[in-house]
Amino acid sequence: MKVSVIGTGYVGLISGVGYASQGHDVICVDVIEEKVAKINAGEPPIHEAGLPERLRQVLTTGKFRATTDITDAVENSDICFISVGTPSAADGSIDLKYIEQASKDLGIALKNKNSYFTIVVKSTVSPGTTEGTVIKNVEEESGKKAGQDFGVCMNPEFLREGKAIEDFDNPDRIVIGSFDEKSSESLKDLNKAFSCPVLETPLSTAEMIKYVSNAFLAVKISYANEVAEFCKKIGADPYEVFKGVGMDKRINPAFFNSGLGWGGSCFPKDTREFADAAKREGANPRIVDAAIETNKILPSKIVELAGDVSGKTVAVLGLAFKAGTDDVRESQAVEVIKLLNEKGAKIQAYDPEAAEVEGVDRAETMEKALEGAEICLVLTEWPEFANIPFSGKIIDGRNIVENRENYEGLFW
Repeated sequence: MKVSVIGTGYVGLISGVGYASQGHDVICVDVIEEKVAKINAGEPPIHEAGLPERLRQVLTTGKFRATTDITDAVENSDICFISVGTPSAADGSIDLKYIEQASKDLGIALKNKNSYFTIVVKSTVSPGTTEGTVIKNVEEESGKKAGQDFGVCMNPEFLREGKAIEDFDNPDRIVIGSFDEKSSESLKDLNKAFSCPVLETPLSTAEMIKYVSNAFLAVKISYANEVAEFCKKIGADPYEVFKGVGMDKRINPAFFNSGLGWGGSCFPKDTREFADAAKREGANPRIVDAAIETNKILPSKIVELAGDVSGKTVAVLGLAFKAGTDDVRESQAVEVIKLLNEKGAKIQAYDPEAAEVEGVDRAETMEKALEGAEICLVLTEWPEFANIPFSGKIIDGRNIVENRENYEGLFW
């Protein structure tokens, strides 16, 4: 099939390259010319295992290209994914400015297209957005009618940063929320290479499935941290506890990870929007609110373990919100650094892949970050941090360190 993708972030680029590797003709669209040029040169603008090789492969076969011209992309495709960001606004609610712009641009580009066209919302949006914003904008700008001239689906993504290629290739399930049957059939045809279950739902149900999935996983991690804090006080090993609990067939062991908590581009904003949306509708999301609060206090707990850091040099290993990615958005490590700065610490930070963090001095290597440091905080679970050449105090926020002399774990 001929596919276009609006947005070249983690979801858009991984999806576009993934479909191209299956033999589909894919055009990715982005408004940033420099980003498009890098992609067309085989240089992904994000760090993701396996992506550079796969991108270069599909560029070589001619199945993939990137452009800034959305009209070109629409004219040369039959189905288009909207995969733009949906960040949090200042008040914590979802900011739909990129969805608004993408759907309007798509409507304008669609105006002169004669054949039936399928629009698929891949971005995480609150229930009602696909119909109330995307369909509305496309209809107004194109003069066409949804379900008649073009179709609309909501197809949430379930990719984990750091394992996104693996997750694209091996999905647990495919959720298709559809406005009309023809667009649903088109999306199912595009995904026929996958053997996983396909769940077809109304648009708002598909939107809700994504939020509930992320909120549940965030709650699970926060629950694990509450249990782990209790375990440390009584001398129990939380990881052995979770191993035993996870053996119960009713309980999946995944995401029972005690430590510094969750961050990144999804869990923080999605849990906030889930809670805010629930309250707007008169519901009371007490459990999700509690999970958010539990996660918020974790950076202060690891700083407390460091003790008096005023005037001391502190090595910080890890800036990305988790290993396998360069993403520092809402990283707990960044929050820890803010607290250390407030307490007068001199920080030497190192991360092998993380994007730049404003105001943070970066060492070129782990060894340079450790030079002259009195305390070392391990905040991201990169494998190279398992054995740290350091004789001072090590405080481990991710249960990754193996050399445990002069060591303290956050909750173990």
